[in-house]
Amino acid sequence: MASNLPVLPSDTETIAELRELYRAAEARAARMRLLSVSGRELAEATPETLEPILAKCAERLAFFLGRRTAMILPVGAEGGMPINAPGSSGAPLARLVIDSLRSIREIDDPEDRETVRMELDLMGTTIDRIRREQERAQLLDALQQREKSLEFVVERLVSVQEEERRRVSHELHDGVAQTATALVRVLESAEGGQPGELRPAEIARGLVAELRRVIAGLRPTLLDDLGFVPALRSLCEALEADGYDVSVRIETGAARHSTAIETALFRVAQEAFANIRKHAGGPCRVEVDALLSPDAPRRVLRIADNGCGPSAQTRKAQPGAGLNLGIEVMRERMTAVGGRLDWWAGEPQGVVVEAWLAQG
Repeated sequence: MASNLPVLPSDTETIAELRELYRAAEARAARMRLLSVSGRELAEATPETLEPILAKCAERLAFFLGRRTAMILPVGAEGGMPINAPGSSGAPLARLVIDSLRSIREIDDPEDRETVRMELDLMGTTIDRIRREQERAQLLDALQQREKSLEFVVERLVSVQEEERRRVSHELHDGVAQTATALVRVLESAEGGQPGELRPAEIARGLVAELRRVIAGLRPTLLDDLGFVPALRSLCEALEADGYDVSVRIETGAARHSTAIETALFRVAQEAFANIRKHAGGPCRVEVDALLSPDAPRRVLRIADNGCGPSAQTRKAQPGAGLNLGIEVMRERMTAVGGRLDWWAGEPQGVVVEAWLAQG
Protein backbone atom coordinates (compact mmCIF):
# COMPACT_ATOMS: atom_id res chain seq x y z
CA MET A 1 0.00 0.00 0.00
CA ALA A 2 1.48 3.33 -1.16
CA SER A 3 2.03 6.07 1.45
CA ASN A 4 0.71 9.63 0.78
CA LEU A 5 2.64 11.31 3.66
CA PRO A 6 4.92 14.25 2.65
CA VAL A 7 8.62 13.73 2.70
CA LEU A 8 10.08 15.60 5.67
CA PRO A 9 13.46 17.33 5.34
CA SER A 10 16.35 15.81 7.16
CA ASP A 11 17.63 17.31 10.40
CA THR A 12 20.67 18.65 8.57
CA GLU A 13 18.54 20.52 6.04
CA THR A 14 16.33 21.95 8.79
CA ILE A 15 19.30 23.23 10.76
CA ALA A 16 20.84 24.80 7.65
CA GLU A 17 17.57 26.55 6.81
CA LEU A 18 17.19 27.83 10.35
CA ARG A 19 20.74 29.15 10.27
CA GLU A 20 20.06 30.92 6.99
CA LEU A 21 16.93 32.52 8.39
CA TYR A 22 18.81 33.54 11.53
CA ARG A 23 21.61 35.13 9.49
CA ALA A 24 19.06 36.98 7.36
CA ALA A 25 17.28 38.25 10.48
CA GLU A 26 20.60 39.35 11.97
CA ALA A 27 21.49 41.16 8.75
CA ARG A 28 18.14 42.99 8.72
CA ALA A 29 18.56 43.91 12.38
CA ALA A 30 22.05 45.21 11.63
CA ARG A 31 20.71 47.35 8.78
CA MET A 32 17.92 48.73 10.96
CA ARG A 33 20.35 49.49 13.77
CA LEU A 34 22.76 51.22 11.38
CA LEU A 35 20.03 53.48 10.01
CA SER A 36 18.52 54.11 13.44
CA VAL A 37 21.80 55.14 15.10
CA SER A 38 22.91 57.26 12.14
CA GLY A 39 19.50 58.92 11.86
CA ARG A 40 19.49 59.86 15.54
CA GLU A 41 23.02 61.29 15.45
CA LEU A 42 22.45 63.20 12.22
CA ALA A 43 19.18 64.66 13.53
CA GLU A 44 21.08 66.12 16.50
CA ALA A 45 23.90 67.53 14.35
CA THR A 46 24.74 71.23 14.54
CA PRO A 47 27.10 73.32 12.41
CA GLU A 48 29.81 72.70 15.02
CA THR A 49 29.30 68.92 15.29
CA LEU A 50 28.37 68.08 11.68
CA GLU A 51 31.86 67.14 10.47
CA PRO A 52 32.72 64.61 13.23
CA ILE A 53 29.22 63.09 13.08
CA LEU A 54 29.49 62.60 9.31
CA ALA A 55 32.92 61.01 9.75
CA LYS A 56 31.54 58.63 12.40
CA CYS A 57 28.57 57.67 10.20
CA ALA A 58 30.90 57.04 7.25
CA GLU A 59 33.18 54.83 9.36
CA ARG A 60 30.21 52.86 10.71
CA LEU A 61 28.93 52.34 7.15
CA ALA A 62 32.34 51.08 6.04
CA PHE A 63 32.43 48.53 8.87
CA PHE A 64 28.90 47.44 7.93
CA LEU A 65 30.12 46.70 4.39
CA GLY A 66 33.21 44.89 5.66
CA ARG A 67 35.57 47.68 4.63
CA ARG A 68 38.31 49.34 6.65
CA THR A 69 38.29 53.09 5.95
CA ALA A 70 35.88 55.81 4.89
CA MET A 71 36.05 59.56 4.47
CA ILE A 72 33.86 62.49 3.42
CA LEU A 73 35.30 64.60 0.60
CA PRO A 74 34.12 67.96 -0.78
CA VAL A 75 31.77 68.01 -3.71
CA GLY A 76 34.47 68.68 -6.30
CA ALA A 77 36.57 65.64 -5.38
CA GLU A 78 36.81 62.54 -7.58
CA GLY A 79 35.84 58.99 -6.69
CA GLY A 80 33.45 57.56 -4.19
CA MET A 81 29.67 57.84 -4.01
CA PRO A 82 27.85 61.19 -4.30
CA ILE A 83 25.94 62.62 -1.35
CA ASN A 84 23.10 64.64 -2.85
CA ALA A 85 20.63 67.16 -1.48
CA PRO A 86 17.02 66.02 -1.06
CA GLY A 87 14.37 66.99 -3.56
CA SER A 88 14.08 66.87 -7.31
CA SER A 89 17.23 68.91 -7.93
CA GLY A 90 19.48 66.47 -6.05
CA ALA A 91 22.39 68.88 -6.10
CA PRO A 92 25.68 67.21 -5.07
CA LEU A 93 26.86 68.25 -1.60
CA ALA A 94 29.82 65.94 -0.89
CA ARG A 95 31.27 62.51 -1.74
CA LEU A 96 31.66 59.41 0.41
CA VAL A 97 34.77 57.31 -0.27
CA ILE A 98 34.86 53.80 1.24
CA ASP A 99 38.12 52.02 0.41
CA SER A 100 38.03 51.20 -3.31
CA LEU A 101 34.23 51.21 -3.59
CA ARG A 102 33.51 53.46 -6.56
CA SER A 103 29.74 53.11 -6.87
CA ILE A 104 26.76 51.86 -4.95
CA ARG A 105 26.18 49.39 -7.81
CA GLU A 106 29.31 47.47 -6.76
CA ILE A 107 27.52 46.26 -3.61
CA ASP A 108 26.26 42.74 -4.29
CA ASP A 109 23.43 42.40 -1.79
CA PRO A 110 20.36 44.41 -2.93
CA GLU A 111 19.26 45.03 0.66
CA ASP A 112 22.73 46.32 1.55
CA ARG A 113 22.60 48.58 -1.53
CA GLU A 114 19.28 49.99 -0.37
CA THR A 115 20.66 50.52 3.14
CA VAL A 116 23.67 52.44 1.80
CA ARG A 117 21.39 54.53 -0.41
CA MET A 118 19.22 55.42 2.60
CA GLU A 119 22.33 56.26 4.64
CA LEU A 120 23.53 58.58 1.87
CA ASP A 121 20.08 60.22 1.80
CA LEU A 122 20.26 60.81 5.56
CA MET A 123 23.69 62.42 5.17
CA GLY A 124 22.53 64.58 2.28
CA THR A 125 19.43 65.74 4.15
CA THR A 126 21.52 66.67 7.18
CA ILE A 127 24.18 68.53 5.19
CA ASP A 128 21.46 70.43 3.33
CA ARG A 129 19.68 71.29 6.62
CA ILE A 130 22.86 72.60 8.23
CA ARG A 131 23.73 74.59 5.12
CA ARG A 132 20.30 76.21 5.07
CA GLU A 133 20.51 76.98 8.79
CA GLN A 134 23.89 78.65 8.27
CA GLU A 135 22.57 80.67 5.33
CA ARG A 136 19.55 81.71 7.39
CA ALA A 137 21.78 82.70 10.31
CA GLN A 138 24.04 84.72 8.00
CA LEU A 139 21.05 86.49 6.44
CA LEU A 140 19.61 87.21 9.88
CA ASP A 141 22.95 88.56 11.08
CA ALA A 142 23.26 90.74 7.99
CA LEU A 143 19.71 92.01 8.53
CA GLN A 144 20.43 92.80 12.18
CA GLN A 145 23.62 94.62 11.22
CA ARG A 146 21.69 96.60 8.62
CA GLU A 147 19.00 97.47 11.16
CA LYS A 148 21.68 98.63 13.60
CA SER A 149 23.27 100.75 10.89
CA LEU A 150 19.89 102.19 9.96
CA GLU A 151 19.11 102.95 13.61
CA PHE A 152 22.48 104.68 13.94
CA VAL A 153 21.87 106.74 10.79
CA VAL A 154 18.37 107.72 11.90
CA GLU A 155 19.59 108.55 15.41
CA ARG A 156 22.43 110.59 13.95
CA LEU A 157 20.03 112.35 11.59
CA VAL A 158 17.68 113.23 14.45
CA SER A 159 20.65 114.36 16.55
CA VAL A 160 21.94 116.61 13.78
CA GLN A 161 18.45 118.00 13.23
CA GLU A 162 18.07 118.79 16.93
CA GLU A 163 21.52 120.36 17.06
CA GLU A 164 20.57 122.56 14.12
CA ARG A 165 17.33 123.52 15.85
CA ARG A 166 19.30 124.37 18.99
CA ARG A 167 21.76 126.48 17.01
CA VAL A 168 19.03 128.40 15.18
CA SER A 169 17.16 128.85 18.45
CA HIS A 170 20.22 130.34 20.14
CA GLU A 171 20.96 132.60 17.19
CA LEU A 172 17.39 133.88 17.12
CA HIS A 173 17.43 134.40 20.87
CA ASP A 174 20.82 136.10 21.02
CA GLY A 175 20.43 138.10 17.83
CA VAL A 176 17.02 138.88 16.37
CA ALA A 177 15.06 138.59 19.62
CA GLN A 178 17.44 140.92 21.48
CA THR A 179 17.30 143.45 18.66
CA ALA A 180 13.50 143.29 18.59
CA THR A 181 13.37 143.76 22.37
CA ALA A 182 15.60 146.82 22.10
CA LEU A 183 13.33 148.14 19.35
CA VAL A 184 10.34 147.80 21.68
CA ARG A 185 12.13 149.89 24.31
CA VAL A 186 12.97 152.62 21.80
CA LEU A 187 9.45 152.72 20.36
CA GLU A 188 7.85 152.77 23.81
CA SER A 189 9.93 155.81 24.77
CA ALA A 190 9.05 157.68 21.58
CA GLU A 191 5.37 156.81 21.28
CA GLY A 192 2.84 159.45 20.42
CA GLY A 193 0.22 159.35 17.69
CA GLN A 194 -3.53 159.45 17.78
CA PRO A 195 -5.67 157.28 20.08
CA GLY A 196 -6.85 154.11 18.36
CA GLU A 197 -3.93 154.00 15.95
CA LEU A 198 -1.88 150.78 15.81
CA ARG A 199 1.23 151.82 17.67
CA PRO A 200 4.67 150.67 16.49
CA ALA A 201 5.51 149.42 19.99
CA GLU A 202 2.55 147.02 19.86
CA ILE A 203 3.75 145.67 16.54
CA ALA A 204 7.26 145.21 17.95
CA ARG A 205 5.92 143.48 21.06
CA GLY A 206 3.97 141.11 18.82
CA LEU A 207 7.17 140.45 16.90
CA VAL A 208 9.04 139.62 20.12
CA ALA A 209 6.24 137.29 21.26
CA GLU A 210 6.23 135.53 17.90
CA LEU A 211 10.02 135.15 17.97
CA ARG A 212 9.89 133.67 21.45
CA ARG A 213 7.20 131.23 20.33
CA VAL A 214 9.33 130.17 17.34
CA ILE A 215 12.40 129.78 19.56
CA ALA A 216 10.48 127.63 22.03
CA GLY A 217 9.16 125.50 19.19
CA LEU A 218 12.60 124.97 17.69
CA ARG A 219 14.24 123.78 20.88
CA PRO A 220 12.72 124.64 24.27
CA THR A 221 15.33 125.35 26.91
CA LEU A 222 13.19 123.44 29.41
CA LEU A 223 13.81 120.23 27.48
CA ASP A 224 17.57 120.71 27.59
CA ASP A 225 17.77 122.02 31.15
CA LEU A 226 15.09 120.13 33.09
CA GLY A 227 13.91 117.32 30.84
CA PHE A 228 10.76 116.02 29.23
CA VAL A 229 8.29 116.42 32.11
CA PRO A 230 8.69 120.23 32.57
CA ALA A 231 8.65 120.66 28.78
CA LEU A 232 5.43 118.61 28.55
CA ARG A 233 3.83 120.64 31.34
CA SER A 234 4.79 123.82 29.45
CA LEU A 235 3.02 122.53 26.33
CA CYS A 236 -0.05 121.67 28.40
CA GLU A 237 -0.09 125.11 30.03
CA ALA A 238 0.13 126.77 26.61
CA LEU A 239 -2.82 124.68 25.44
CA GLU A 240 -4.79 125.65 28.55
CA ALA A 241 -3.98 129.30 27.89
CA ASP A 242 -5.72 128.88 24.53
CA GLY A 243 -8.91 127.80 26.30
CA TYR A 244 -8.61 124.00 26.22
CA ASP A 245 -9.60 121.90 29.25
CA VAL A 246 -6.42 119.90 29.85
CA SER A 247 -6.03 117.11 32.43
CA VAL A 248 -2.49 115.85 33.05
CA ARG A 249 -1.32 112.62 34.71
CA ILE A 250 2.44 112.03 34.86
CA GLU A 251 4.24 108.99 36.30
CA THR A 252 7.89 108.94 35.25
CA GLY A 253 10.00 107.98 38.25
CA ALA A 254 13.10 109.81 39.40
CA ALA A 255 15.50 108.96 36.57
CA ARG A 256 15.45 110.79 33.25
CA HIS A 257 15.30 109.03 29.92
CA SER A 258 17.94 109.42 27.24
CA THR A 259 18.06 112.64 25.23
CA ALA A 260 16.88 110.81 22.10
CA ILE A 261 13.82 109.35 23.87
CA GLU A 262 12.89 112.62 25.59
CA THR A 263 13.23 114.51 22.31
CA ALA A 264 11.06 111.96 20.46
CA LEU A 265 8.34 112.11 23.15
CA PHE A 266 8.41 115.90 23.20
CA ARG A 267 8.07 116.12 19.40
CA VAL A 268 5.15 113.67 19.50
CA ALA A 269 3.39 115.80 22.13
CA GLN A 270 4.20 118.98 20.20
CA GLU A 271 2.76 117.56 16.96
CA ALA A 272 -0.30 116.13 18.74
CA PHE A 273 -1.09 119.51 20.34
CA ALA A 274 -0.59 121.28 17.00
CA ASN A 275 -3.08 118.86 15.41
CA ILE A 276 -5.57 119.50 18.22
CA ARG A 277 -5.37 123.25 17.61
CA LYS A 278 -5.78 122.66 13.89
CA HIS A 279 -8.49 120.00 13.73
CA ALA A 280 -10.40 119.94 17.03
CA GLY A 281 -12.64 122.83 15.97
CA GLY A 282 -11.99 124.98 19.03
CA PRO A 283 -11.35 124.46 22.76
CA CYS A 284 -12.26 120.97 23.97
CA ARG A 285 -11.36 118.38 26.57
CA VAL A 286 -7.77 117.04 26.30
CA GLU A 287 -6.37 114.19 28.41
CA VAL A 288 -2.59 113.77 28.71
CA ASP A 289 -1.18 110.64 30.39
CA ALA A 290 2.60 110.17 30.61
CA LEU A 291 3.10 106.74 32.20
CA LEU A 292 6.84 106.39 31.69
CA SER A 293 8.20 104.97 34.94
CA PRO A 294 11.09 102.54 34.23
CA ASP A 295 9.48 99.80 36.34
CA ALA A 296 6.03 100.19 34.75
CA PRO A 297 4.77 97.12 32.83
CA ARG A 298 3.95 99.37 29.86
CA ARG A 299 5.43 102.80 29.17
CA VAL A 300 3.30 105.12 27.08
CA LEU A 301 2.54 108.77 26.39
CA ARG A 302 -1.18 109.04 25.63
CA ILE A 303 -2.88 112.21 24.34
CA ALA A 304 -6.62 112.12 23.64
CA ASP A 305 -9.11 114.87 22.79
CA ASN A 306 -12.86 114.97 22.18
CA GLY A 307 -12.81 117.60 19.45
CA CYS A 308 -14.17 117.30 15.93
CA GLY A 309 -11.41 114.95 14.87
CA PRO A 310 -9.93 114.44 11.40
CA SER A 311 -11.82 114.50 8.14
CA ALA A 312 -13.29 111.34 6.64
CA GLN A 313 -10.53 111.36 4.00
CA THR A 314 -7.83 111.52 6.67
CA ARG A 315 -9.48 108.69 8.63
CA LYS A 316 -9.37 106.40 5.60
CA ALA A 317 -5.88 107.39 4.41
CA GLN A 318 -3.23 104.67 4.45
CA PRO A 319 0.27 105.27 5.88
CA GLY A 320 2.51 106.84 3.25
CA ALA A 321 -0.38 108.47 1.38
CA GLY A 322 0.87 111.94 2.33
CA LEU A 323 -2.35 113.01 4.05
CA ASN A 324 -1.09 112.19 7.55
CA LEU A 325 2.43 113.57 7.22
CA GLY A 326 2.62 114.76 10.83
CA ILE A 327 1.51 111.33 12.07
CA GLU A 328 4.05 109.58 9.86
CA VAL A 329 6.82 111.84 11.19
CA MET A 330 5.77 111.02 14.77
CA ARG A 331 5.77 107.32 13.93
CA GLU A 332 9.28 107.55 12.44
CA ARG A 333 10.55 109.38 15.51
CA MET A 334 9.28 106.64 17.82
CA THR A 335 10.62 103.88 15.58
CA ALA A 336 14.06 105.53 15.67
CA VAL A 337 14.20 105.11 19.47
CA GLY A 338 12.89 101.53 19.42
CA GLY A 339 9.28 102.39 20.22
CA ARG A 340 6.08 102.65 18.24
CA LEU A 341 3.25 105.11 17.68
CA ASP A 342 -0.46 104.28 17.51
CA TRP A 343 -2.98 106.79 16.18
CA TRP A 344 -6.70 106.46 15.63
CA ALA A 345 -9.80 108.59 15.36
CA GLY A 346 -12.09 108.36 18.36
CA GLU A 347 -15.72 107.32 18.28
CA PRO A 348 -17.75 109.31 17.62
CA GLN A 349 -15.18 112.13 17.63
CA GLY A 350 -11.73 113.17 18.77
CA VAL A 351 -8.29 111.64 18.24
CA VAL A 352 -6.07 109.37 20.36
CA VAL A 353 -2.27 109.33 20.04
CA GLU A 354 -0.18 106.76 21.93
CA ALA A 355 3.63 106.78 21.88
CA TRP A 356 4.96 103.49 23.29
CA LEU A 357 8.50 102.97 24.55
CA ALA A 358 10.29 99.65 24.25
CA GLN A 359 10.30 97.53 27.39
CA GLY A 360 13.47 97.23 29.44
